[in-house]
Amino acid sequence: MALSKQEIAQRIAKELQDKWYVNLGIGIPTLVANYIPEGIEVEFQSENGLLGMGPFPIEGTEDADLINAGKQTVTVLDGGSIFDSSTSFSMIRGKHVQLTVLGAMEVAQNGDIANWKIPGKMVKGMGGAMDLVASAENIIVAMMHTNKRGESKILKECSLPLTGVGCVTKVVTNLAVLEVKNNEFHLLERAPGVTVEEIKAATEGTLIVNGDIPEMDI
Repeated sequence: MALSKQEIAQRIAKELQDKWYVNLGIGIPTLVANYIPEGIEVEFQSENGLLGMGPFPIEGTEDADLINAGKQTVTVLDGGSIFDSSTSFSMIRGKHVQLTVLGAMEVAQNGDIANWKIPGKMVKGMGGAMDLVASAENIIVAMMHTNKRGESKILKECSLPLTGVGCVTKVVTNLAVLEVKNNEFHLLERAPGVTVEEIKAATEGTLIVNGDIPEMDI
């Protein structure tokens, strides 16, 4: 059975390590803050100038002035801080963030990512994504494996305007966990109930399958 957006975020949360600083992009990545594994401390950084971001607030307790980069209301953990964008991007460009989690419309087998523009549609701009992909050394993408027409978004080459080149290290979709290396997608895990054959059929890019592929532990 394909994963929900919440389950994709839950699986990505298992990649977190103690004392890491982590940037969460817009969309599915923001949900990762709700699933921090027990026994570790992680500092979530939002590019609009927030460090120590917590889970989404309980309905009725929201503070409209306290938002993440996607303009969603958030909470701040004890010891959290708020600062200007120049300080925030100094953290990003200075490589002080150990993990970046981004959404995407397309990912190519060489690690290219397209996540900011569909030609012909109005956009407000690329935002901070270009700085993130240019500076981060550990980028995990959270996305759906196919589009609404059932066409693969895991590709040999991206067709949409690129955000970054050769920067993605791992992709977690509603069907699988994929590692990007050697210009190929390597299948690491499959969603519960999803077969390797189904993943192959949904993947346009080169997919390497070695041995028995375990189901994700959600």
